[in-house]
Amino acid sequence: MKQAKFHIIAVPTPIALDKTPDLTSIIKASHTVGRNLTKGSIVVYESTVYPGVTEDICLPILEKESGLKCGTDFKLGYSPERINPGDKVHRLATIVKVVSGMDAESLSIISKVYEMIVEVGVYHAENIKVAEAAKVIENAQRDINIAFMNELSIIFNKLKIDTTSVLKAASTKWNFLCFTPGLVGGHCIGVDPYYLTYKAEQIGYHSQIVLAGRRINDDMGKYVAENTVKKLIKADRQIKGSKVAILGITFKEDCPDARNTKVVDIIQELEEYGIIVVVVDPIADNIEVEKEYGIHLEKIEEIEAVDAIIFAVAHSEFKSIELDNIKKMYRHNQPVLIDVKGVFERVDVEKKGFIYWRL
Repeated sequence: MKQAKFHIIAVPTPIALDKTPDLTSIIKASHTVGRNLTKGSIVVYESTVYPGVTEDICLPILEKESGLKCGTDFKLGYSPERINPGDKVHRLATIVKVVSGMDAESLSIISKVYEMIVEVGVYHAENIKVAEAAKVIENAQRDINIAFMNELSIIFNKLKIDTTSVLKAASTKWNFLCFTPGLVGGHCIGVDPYYLTYKAEQIGYHSQIVLAGRRINDDMGKYVAENTVKKLIKADRQIKGSKVAILGITFKEDCPDARNTKVVDIIQELEEYGIIVVVVDPIADNIEVEKEYGIHLEKIEEIEAVDAIIFAVAHSEFKSIELDNIKKMYRHNQPVLIDVKGVFERVDVEKKGFIYWRL
């Protein structure tokens, strides 16, 4: 590391059990870089943080470990990572890179480095705190929009109105933002809003919209499980001892990452009812899932004699399964199908005799 003059720190920034920021990794990384920092270097942080972390927490560590002075001996910058996991269109080279530096000289150098690989160019943020704030609100905004859709789904479910049909109708208006209800997991959207609300609390402001959205999204796994149980009762199945297959455990479709997946909330809630749960996911890493959650993944061809199937993640492979083949996986003639992501057309499913429910 002493041979390098340009350092990029892009370590995880998760939350602790109490929903507060866990800066352990970024602090350790700062110590490591600081011990190996030489004069004339630039350090750029890419981890998602609340405004102020780079300059108020990381900078003093770099100075202490290196014995160097920031601004004189080395420079500091921030450029948030914006990759969308599993997205083959929006990649590093095709996403505008927000860059910031502590001064004009550092901003110029940081920009030139990223411009070598980012085809669509970079955007110069006014300062480091602006860049930090821009990143954290990107995911908070998406979280709030999905929470709104989830709340609508709950309301429409009580009104016996199909949410997907409502969204299709509303989407005919040019300025309607068409988000869809669903589980919000992963290491970004379900985590980053807590960084913003944590900082807000520090300055005496209690977040209302952001935290309300988080509460709704955090409860959706339990909500799906409860509605699964209701449909099993409608099918005259005994709840304790029922067998439910869950298709998909990753936090999003066609992505192998199962970190902070909310599908686990569905599993845990069903198991509290005494329901036997089997999980299928051809995309996920079996070893990682077993290590993280103690769940052994089954193969789709091994699923048989179930009472309900929950399509939890809309993997492309799952979308191609024919309804007639799905029906063969049940052990009775009142099959319960829970469609979290609205993969199927309601009319087609109900014609086949399924007891159907979707968000």
